[in-house]
Amino acid sequence: MKLKYTILYVENVKESLDFYQVAFGLKAKMLHESGDYGELDTGTTALAFSSRALMTQLGKSPARADAAAPVFEIAFETDDVAGALEKALGAGARPVQEVQDMPWGQTTAYVADKDGYLVEICSPVRG
Repeated sequence: MKLKYTILYVENVKESLDFYQVAFGLKAKMLHESGDYGELDTGTTALAFSSRALMTQLGKSPARADAAAPVFEIAFETDDVAGALEKALGAGARPVQEVQDMPWGQTTAYVADKDGYLVEICSPVRG
């Protein structure tokens, strides 16, 4: 078995795809013609988005994400955390934590995306 995708429930799938492309330099893999589902090309495991409206139609009750009280985070690794943070903020991400060096040899920063999901921008762990 392999992890195929992670789906975030969002208000507008196309806007989320556009945001992640600009903020983090990812490429869109697909957007369903309905506009209710899309994926980003993130390697073996896709980062996907489904509209809250579709999930409601399917009998689910998706909660809204809250970066101040997250239940999970998405992490993007880069050698330039400060530059990536600046790019994400320029694309409309909300700052959560400025760049910090962690005692385990990693540099991290956090932002919230337009739907409130917590996104970590981190360097590889060194040492």
